[in-house]
Amino acid sequence: MTNSKALMQIITEQGLKLKFVASSLGLSSYGLALKINNKNEFKTSEVMALCELLHITSLKERERIFFTHSDD
Repeated sequence: MTNSKALMQIITEQGLKLKFVASSLGLSSYGLALKINNKNEFKTSEVMALCELLHITSLKERERIFFTHSDD
């Protein structure tokens, strides 16, 4: 599961708009929203592209955002 709150916080801190992030991933704004809100899962390639776009280099940070457990 994606930690939606943490992901949105980083996107906001980077000053990026969701439409730009979606376009960078080759997704529609709606498609990105579904993934952020855990209705659909991010593909590995999308996680890697997001990490590059958002300057997430720490494996721990990547896991905290993209691989949380539902009981966390």
